[in-house]
Amino acid sequence: MEVFEAIKKRRSIRNFLEKEISKEKEERLIEALRLAPSAGNLQSRRFYFVKDKDRKEKLAEAAIFQNFISVAPLVVVGCADLRIEKHYGKRGKDIYAICDVAVAIENMMLEAIELGLGTCWVGAFDEKKVINILNLPKNLKPIAIVPVGYPDGIPPATDRKPKEELIIEK
Repeated sequence: MEVFEAIKKRRSIRNFLEKEISKEKEERLIEALRLAPSAGNLQSRRFYFVKDKDRKEKLAEAAIFQNFISVAPLVVVGCADLRIEKHYGKRGKDIYAICDVAVAIENMMLEAIELGLGTCWVGAFDEKKVINILNLPKNLKPIAIVPVGYPDGIPPATDRKPKEELIIEK
């Protein structure tokens, strides 16, 4: 699949089939995360692969009861590693580490499309609850919860702003 085709096909999937993801496909998702660019190549990010039903239900509750999270066979929680501050100061902690997670998650989401999987970026959640559910160390900050699975239907594309509103030429 062409990258641009995957970009155009990507949708936020909130309905998943009860079908497990093969180990081979999971490994491809991991590689997509691993190969993403990062600030100073410090790779200041960690990803939790959650498959335990009870833990997924707790994550869904922490995400304002977005229950579709618990239905997906895999939930990926992307975390910024705040130790980047040692190299880049406050900007590293407040921006670079978050961008590192975001670009890796986008890599994974596009790879998921090629694999016939669906994803949904979830950013609305109680950070403290997620930290407790996953027992995160103090240096990790959860940035995104991403359920991954086989879509039970594909929603239509949503409207996008015209390029004239997005691009400013100088």
